[in-house]
Amino acid sequence: MSGPAAHKSDNTIRVVIVTNNEQLLHAYAVRSICFMEETGLAARRAFDGNDFQATHIVVYAEDEPIGACRIRWFNGFAKVERTGFRQAYRNVRVIKQMTDFIFAHIARKGYSKVVTLAKPKYATIWVRMFGFREVRDRPPTLSGDGEPFLELVKDLSLPADAISIDTDPNVLFRVEGSWHVPSAFEGGDG
Repeated sequence: MSGPAAHKSDNTIRVVIVTNNEQLLHAYAVRSICFMEETGLAARRAFDGNDFQATHIVVYAEDEPIGACRIRWFNGFAKVERTGFRQAYRNVRVIKQMTDFIFAHIARKGYSKVVTLAKPKYATIWVRMFGFREVRDRPPTLSGDGEPFLELVKDLSLPADAISIDTDPNVLFRVEGSWHVPSAFEGGDG
């Protein structure tokens, strides 16, 4: 049974950074549906040790998880991967909400480049809709089964409040993505 497709006038869509076990299970559920169930990808390929070194994103329609993505962090760039949406919710408006959120988060962390790998049939979407460009001087990356993936890159503009070595150290105590919310661990005047 599938849920109703999200529509532009539907204000129930929200995108969150995973900060608890329930949200992480939601991300894994979406990935299981999209990669294992729909494409037959083996569990050992859909989930790997990198899940424990990544930031996970979940997209909800009300309280129902409908999309997920993971971001891994490298020297000077972030890599967006494992992006999937449940079939009933695959539309450009919902996907754009997620990508706008992700790009803003990456830029806020001080990263000006985003990399992703995409099958050729999906690479066009990343290029046309989300501003990526194909890295032309590299051959496609081949998956374990020989399927080609194109490397795509997007440049981001950093906001004035991007996290850096000069950021107030108290901000670094705060929950990922909620840098505007003081934590209980910050020093104070009294």
